[in-house]
Amino acid sequence: MPKQKVHKGLRKRVRVTPRGKVVRKQAFRGHLMSSKSGSRRQALRRIIEVKGKLAQNLKRALCAE
Repeated sequence: MPKQKVHKGLRKRVRVTPRGKVVRKQAFRGHLMSSKSGSRRQALRRIIEVKGKLAQNLKRALCAE
């Protein structure tokens, strides 16, 4: 049986931590940052964990299960 291939686009956007959590960067950070408040920009800097069934699907696409 052939090997599973990693989804290359997804690999650039999310990563799996050593404990198996799927983390990604926050959206709405591309441009127009001057209209956003400082606390909002600070919150957008953090990485967030993907949870639930979506995290399972992402792990499967990354061949991390």
